[in-house]
Amino acid sequence: MNPVANHNETQVTGAPAAAPSNPFGDGAGTGRRRAFATGGGVLLIAAALGLTMALTRGGSESSAAGGHNHGAAPTADVGMPVALTADQAARIGVTYAVAERTPIAREIRTVGQVTFDETRVRTISPKVEGWVERLYVNYTGQPVSAGQPLLAVYSPMLVSAQEELLLAARLVEDVNGGSEDARRSAEELLASARRRLAYWDVPASEIAAIERSGQVRRTLTLHAPHGGHVLEKRVSEGQKIMMGDALYKVADLGTIWVEGEVFEQDLSTVRRGQHAIAEFDAVPGRGWQGRITYVYPTVDPETRTARVRVELANPGLQLKPGMYATLRIAGNAVSTPVSVPRAAVLATGRRALVFVRGADGKLEPREVTVGSANDDRIAILNGLAVGETVVASATFLVDAESNLGSLVGGMGNMPGMDMSAPVPGAPVAPEATAPAADPHAGHTMPAADPHAGHQM
Repeated sequence: MNPVANHNETQVTGAPAAAPSNPFGDGAGTGRRRAFATGGGVLLIAAALGLTMALTRGGSESSAAGGHNHGAAPTADVGMPVALTADQAARIGVTYAVAERTPIAREIRTVGQVTFDETRVRTISPKVEGWVERLYVNYTGQPVSAGQPLLAVYSPMLVSAQEELLLAARLVEDVNGGSEDARRSAEELLASARRRLAYWDVPASEIAAIERSGQVRRTLTLHAPHGGHVLEKRVSEGQKIMMGDALYKVADLGTIWVEGEVFEQDLSTVRRGQHAIAEFDAVPGRGWQGRITYVYPTVDPETRTARVRVELANPGLQLKPGMYATLRIAGNAVSTPVSVPRAAVLATGRRALVFVRGADGKLEPREVTVGSANDDRIAILNGLAVGETVVASATFLVDAESNLGSLVGGMGNMPGMDMSAPVPGAPVAPEATAPAADPHAGHTMPAADPHAGHQM
């Protein structure tokens, strides 16, 4: 007899071995197996849900990944429609809005800083050289008005100019009874002496006082040609000063600038003359009205922003250079084909979704193209029509339910995966009560023949 043939025949015709006894009973074993299968299915769904939500956001990435296809449905870019009852929608906070054709007025907000109006900053420099005998404006920040005395200076140049002035004045008196040409020449000489002192910033009142007294003054007082606040003081008593030295820097703070940074994508909505409002933490509850006076022509390559300048009136000098401000720049209203509340759009990074309520009440995910937006609404350039109803709140929860539906629907098509919940009272599955397989059942090994394979 062929041992191999005998073995095969025994597998076909041999009787199955008796099922081993179950120490927990049939019911206990079946219940445990069902509990294990149900619990494992729940864990499998939970684990696969996170994977599927990531894959559905990736689109083409999921198909690009390698692996075997076991019959699962291909991952879709958009989830399944969601059906919610009124109670379910109210419980998770779902509200609806109608897509409308409304203009969107965009407001740009940015941080700005107060600085000086550069057109109102002046540097005070002497036009003569000499020594400072007395300093009248002697500390930084001191307010200065136009014509106010700044310092008394001794200057040989001023002394010589005074002597020429007095000589010209005496000459005019001496030739008063002379010829017309002599009087004209003397008067021209006197006017030239007065003009020289005036060009050196000696006021006309002081020149007239010198002529009346007929005496040369050792020191003359220089006065402020402009008013404002002293930003810098670079002079002290006893100091020698030279022509052109920057003794004071004075700024008029009655008008100030607020300079802010505007992102590159917002520059198209910013222009010169545009209305702006500045708010300051130092003066809460109040906004300063102003207009954009300048948009800088360059963009910072690191921050991708451009500076804008807003000019503000500063009565009472409440606003001080260096303060921070919040700039609110009102943009023009942009006409859009359709717009929805901002919360209705779910942005995933690569695309934007809205959930549209159909005639049957189901919420269908739809990919849209978005445009400009403000704090309340966002423009839809493509994918949505006027009059359609969309989910306006709790969009993320609806999206999670949609992706869960896609997950369960896809896994239900996998071979051997039954995602339906067990029905109470249903008969036990046949495999639950089948006897355990005996690896040795039905196998009868032939007796060893000591003479097999021996030739006589």
